[in-house]
Amino acid sequence: MPRSKLFRVFRTLVLTYVVALILAAVFQRSLIYHPFHETEAALVEEARVLGLEPWRDAAGATIGWKSPARAEGRARNRLVVFNGNAGYALHRAAYVEGFEHLEAGRLWEVYLFEYPGYGARSGSPGERVIVDAGLAALETLAREDERPIFLLGESLGSGPACALAGRRPERVRGLILWTPFASLTEVAAHHYPFLPVRLILRDRWENAAALKNYHGPVGVRVAELDEIVTSAQGHKLYESYAGPKRLWIAPGATHNMFDLDRSASWWSEASAFLLGEAP
Repeated sequence: MPRSKLFRVFRTLVLTYVVALILAAVFQRSLIYHPFHETEAALVEEARVLGLEPWRDAAGATIGWKSPARAEGRARNRLVVFNGNAGYALHRAAYVEGFEHLEAGRLWEVYLFEYPGYGARSGSPGERVIVDAGLAALETLAREDERPIFLLGESLGSGPACALAGRRPERVRGLILWTPFASLTEVAAHHYPFLPVRLILRDRWENAAALKNYHGPVGVRVAELDEIVTSAQGHKLYESYAGPKRLWIAPGATHNMFDLDRSASWWSEASAFLLGEAP
């Protein structure tokens, strides 16, 4: 091949790589977050059908969803759910039914946290924005009463769950993490080995590092055939944690294969682990 032609091929490859790098850097959050949007009125109606109502902060803004107050009194513990990167919080209503049916609702009151930029909530999702909003939500709950607060993080939601536990260990009594990862940076490097993701990634969600500041119970559910964050990431997070912990492995399951039927034994197992290990 003539040298001039070889140079043109090389130049084309370099330019293509540079363009791919720029696009990845500019649109990286679009690759991480996939919010669904809806009007507040439509979401309130959807929540009503599901038997839920808005969870509001002190200013009256909707920050998520919860069950209406029951005449027989409050549950003994509170659980805040952080969903994966797609949809919005009401798509995880199964967590409310799954936990709140235990002991006829006396054990758990479940809150579905809505990320900024998801559903009808204003803003744009990002690591710092979500963590700040999560911290504010924890303070909202802490001001209401002194009942214990636990967190559940699903997939990307393991990021805010671990971050909040690390930032506010005195507020968080325990964690359940579904298909989590040790480091989003490592997940991105696995899927895009040809890009310098460690240099350009803005939202890193370093879960294993965050949990070094936490010592409460942590339950980890790993999908054996996880094709998104990989099962290796779930195992790495579990092995790196030094506190009380339990591992569930879903054999043959991929990343989005969740058994959320209320009859599944997992609900009572997770509940017993959290409440048995929590101080």
